[in-house]
This record gives sequence, structure tokens and C-alpha cells, in this order.
Amino acid sequence: MTDEDLLQASTDLRVALGRLVRRLRQGYVVGELTLPERSVLSRLDREGPATPGCLADLERVKPQAMGVTLAGLVARGLVGRRKDDSDGRKVLMSVTEAGVKLLTDRRSATTGKMAAALAEQFTDAERRELIAAIPLIERLADHL
Repeated sequence: MTDEDLLQASTDLRVALGRLVRRLRQGYVVGELTLPERSVLSRLDREGPATPGCLADLERVKPQAMGVTLAGLVARGLVGRRKDDSDGRKVLMSVTEAGVKLLTDRRSATTGKMAAALAEQFTDAERRELIAAIPLIERLADHL
């Protein structure tokens, strides 16, 4: 692939993912989780406890912004704090049972919509291609 091909593919991917994210956001209701809150809660659920600093690095936000996000999640009882057993100076954040339930409920609604669209509008081969691309998209996100 040439540099021009990579630039075009990058543009196309950015536009397509932007449209997908906007469609997913359209379901946002005041009082529900914000996109940053959902991202952090999902990461904690998927990857386990982490320090606020680590979460800020992984989410590519400033520590202060992560502090605001975590404070909101803690206030709603969706995330808990505890001292790190290996280093008592550090605090580990982890998803609570209420956080897991909220994620599961939210995922069910959004996932149901996506699954219906995949079932109704895509062939088996297209679904396999999309599924195969997921780890690549996650790896790309990790390197931006």
C-alpha cells in the first residue's frame, strides 16, 4: 500500500467510525452515563481494577478529567475505591455490582440494536469480516 492509500483508508475509517459513534450517542438520555463514563466503566469491567493515573493514560485524558469522571462514577455507586495491596500509597478503582448491572442493561439495549442490524442487513461473510476487524480497530485505538 502506498502512503496515499493509507491516508485515504485512514480518512474513510475515521468517517465511518465517527458516524457509528454519533449513532450510538443519539440514544443518550440525560442522567445516563456519558461516553467517558461508559468507556471507563467498561474498561474496569473488562480489564479489572486500575489506578486513576493508569486509567487517564489508557483513556488519553488528563488526570484531572479522569478524576472528574471517576468522582461521578463513585458518587453513583458504580465504581469503588480501595488501597492497592502491593502499594498502600496507591488507590485502585474497580467496578461495583451496581456498575456491572448498569453496563449489562445498557449493553443489552445497544447490543440488541446492533445485533438486529447485523442480522437483518449483513450477510454471514460480512459479519465475519466485521468480527475479524474488531481486534484490529482496538489495536489501532491503542496506538493513537
